Amino acid sequence: MTAPEESDTGFVGSVPEFYDRYMVPLIFEPYANDLATRVRALAPTDVLEVAAGSGVVTRALAAGLNESVSITATDLNQPMLDHAEAMGTAGPVEWQQADVMNLPFPDASFDVVVCQFGVMFFPDKVAAHAEVARVLRPGGTYLFTVWDAIEQNEFVHVVERSLAELFPSDPPRFMSRTPHGYHDDAVLRADLAMCGGFASVTIDTVNAHSRAATCHIPARAYLEGTPLRAEVEALDPNGLAVALEVSAAALTQRFGSVDPVGKIRGFVVTATKSGLLPTVQSGFLSDIEPRE
Repeated sequence: MTAPEESDTGFVGSVPEFYDRYMVPLIFEPYANDLATRVRALAPTDVLEVAAGSGVVTRALAAGLNESVSITATDLNQPMLDHAEAMGTAGPVEWQQADVMNLPFPDASFDVVVCQFGVMFFPDKVAAHAEVARVLRPGGTYLFTVWDAIEQNEFVHVVERSLAELFPSDPPRFMSRTPHGYHDDAVLRADLAMCGGFASVTIDTVNAHSRAATCHIPARAYLEGTPLRAEVEALDPNGLAVALEVSAAALTQRFGSVDPVGKIRGFVVTATKSGLLPTVQSGFLSDIEPRE
């Protein structure tokens, strides 16, 4: 059996479709718009997106930036990239399969590198940060988002707890282990310092809310739109349907059966490469604060 950590990047099969249909509107769109606004304020000429996923940030960038800005969107998973490209964008985008651990671009190629909720999946985060620094121009900006601890993200916390009750001997922990496993301020700053090349780092806390018509939507989002599905099916090949019902019931008990709303919290990290420092604007979401 594949170790859980080895399957955490498995966005394959039907996962990209469910990811885009459910996960994007549930938790990703507010942060994508925030990132695109931050990038626009930097007035770049060349932007690289790594771990583009199903393209929610890419679409926001293409819609918000001048068509003269070159946007290159990359992802390790070709199925996700295929889905993102098929969705289309308002402006021109170059799509390219690429591993952030070995980016196929020359040194100092981009003004901005952006990554929404992908850094947590990098197998060697210091090496990945160093590779990003390599392709940034002096004074360029690395913008990435990470989730806060799972306890600060209500829907997913309820889902994980319900699965722990369903599989008490071996609880599925993909969500807390990986998407919500890289949020410690000291670790984030230390990793960026170890990679070298960054002159300054700021971390903003961004609070938002997940909204859905029914509790079956967040249940499906987390269980069919992420590698959590593979973890559940590894425990019980026929267990997905039961897991969906158990999770939806737990969400309904907590948030009600109609129009549930849950808190979500993430961090926006801005790292500036050594060189001439650009002006970075912040505060694009109404509920945002510098991280202590």
